[in-house]
Amino acid sequence: MITDEEFRRISVFMKQKYGIDLSQKKTIVNGRLENYIKKQGYTNFNAFMDIVEQDQTGNQEKMLVNFLTTNHTYFMREFEHFDYFKGVVLPELKKRESARKDLRIWCGAASTGEEPYMIAMVLADFFGLERNQWDTKVLATDISTKALQQASAGIYGANQLESLPEQWKRHFFKAAAGGTQYHVKPELKNEVLFRQLNLMDPFPFKKKMHTIFLRNVMIYFDDRTKKDLVQRVYDALEPGGYLFIGTTETLDRSSTPFQIIQPSIFRK
Repeated sequence: MITDEEFRRISVFMKQKYGIDLSQKKTIVNGRLENYIKKQGYTNFNAFMDIVEQDQTGNQEKMLVNFLTTNHTYFMREFEHFDYFKGVVLPELKKRESARKDLRIWCGAASTGEEPYMIAMVLADFFGLERNQWDTKVLATDISTKALQQASAGIYGANQLESLPEQWKRHFFKAAAGGTQYHVKPELKNEVLFRQLNLMDPFPFKKKMHTIFLRNVMIYFDDRTKKDLVQRVYDALEPGGYLFIGTTETLDRSSTPFQIIQPSIFRK
């Protein structure tokens, strides 16, 4: 069982490096790390953290992050966002960017890929035959390398696709393993660019974004970290750009620079 001192060491490390607040999650930290630490032959949690902090390759730190970050997501999650994106945001962007035909969309908590693939499907559905005339590639980032490996592979169980429209399932996925698995087709996979990114690091964008999806990730940050992140997201958007957050998340209305469109949809 993790000691209070070991727990403090891990939670401080995750807060300082990644902004993730684990201060009330001792049981979760213990549950996710205990078996791995025993299997690897570490005498205690501190012995593991010594290796994490000394490892020049960063591999042990990645392992820690993979264990302690949650990757719960699914296709069609909070679909009202995609309705608004397709019905309001995209017609507006199509008109505004008709000369450049360059849309810059970032999914900042890509997890195992369902959300960025959903965005790419909505884009393909909206642009239809005009799709090839536009650059609509979605930048999809996450802190977890393990989640990103799954996302890049693009392999999902049949049950994970149950909520998708049948037309999308046929058009964007190929059945495998006797219909128990589905593989994302190359034409959709090529529309999503997966990259590892710590949201606490400077954003590496050369140009500002038109739309940012940062859903169900700020729940892991304390108020100050969240406020700083929201400001940096605001600065990373084009004027008139949109931010989507999770429907259970909130921004401080008294301090946010964003215009509130709906409780979880904001505009610069």
